Amino acid sequence: LFPINSYEECKITSDWLKAHTDVRPVLAIVCGSGLGGLAKTIKDPVILKYQDIPNFPQSTVHGHAGQLVFGTLQGKQCVCMQGRFHLYEGYPVQKITLPIRVFKLMGVQTVILTNAAGGLNPGYRVGDVMVIRDHINMPGMAGNNPLAGLNDERFGVRFPCMSDAYDRKLREMAHEVGEELGFSDFLKEGVYVVLGGPSFETIAECRMLHSMGADAVGMSTGHEVIVARHCGMRCFALSLISNQSVMDYTSKEKANHEEVLETGKERAAQMEQLVSTIVARME
Repeated sequence: LFPINSYEECKITSDWLKAHTDVRPVLAIVCGSGLGGLAKTIKDPVILKYQDIPNFPQSTVHGHAGQLVFGTLQGKQCVCMQGRFHLYEGYPVQKITLPIRVFKLMGVQTVILTNAAGGLNPGYRVGDVMVIRDHINMPGMAGNNPLAGLNDERFGVRFPCMSDAYDRKLREMAHEVGEELGFSDFLKEGVYVVLGGPSFETIAECRMLHSMGADAVGMSTGHEVIVARHCGMRCFALSLISNQSVMDYTSKEKANHEEVLETGKERAAQMEQLVSTIVARME
């Protein structure tokens, strides 16, 4: 038996996928809660369910389809994850990020990630889309980092730099494309903080996170970006602000997952258009 996320384990999965599709993706897209619709725009799709893929975890969250979709998007060969994995599902952080390393072994060079997040920045509104400039990895600060354990140089260096985690050129392109599409009024840029979940944050936690410099809070993305950057892939990520975090003890508002999925439906088509246009222009 190989350790989780080891080169050998990831290669078995990568080889199995290569045997089941002729697509050799250069781009991977990870779809967040309620945002799996992007996969429907993929041409000549080959769909593989997580439960059939060796070593793959299973998605247990409502709103996550639990399948890989291989095909072409804007002429580029890609793989789309419809449904991702989270710490709160009980998986070790290494298992959550295994697909990212598998994609690397398949030839992926760029990863685009989307998520649904709570807005901490008082200037944000439900339905805003935040280009992630940087992240704060709370589980990582507590020692729960996907790179903990033995380092395999075939993936990357022991101490990878994270100051350039979110690709600047792709962020700039997102704003240019957003302006052309008329999305500037709801397109923001800010810092994402990742927590373990699954309970939504307390008021005190929201206040603390905002005072630390976070604009949006969620339960994914950070771990995946760390692993992608470790193995040299460039990253671009978007948060759909699906609920406004409660900061006031007199407020009657309450965060809930249904609201997250509903907001996803409303804004999803525009996010798909944004991502699709960025992909068309990518080198």
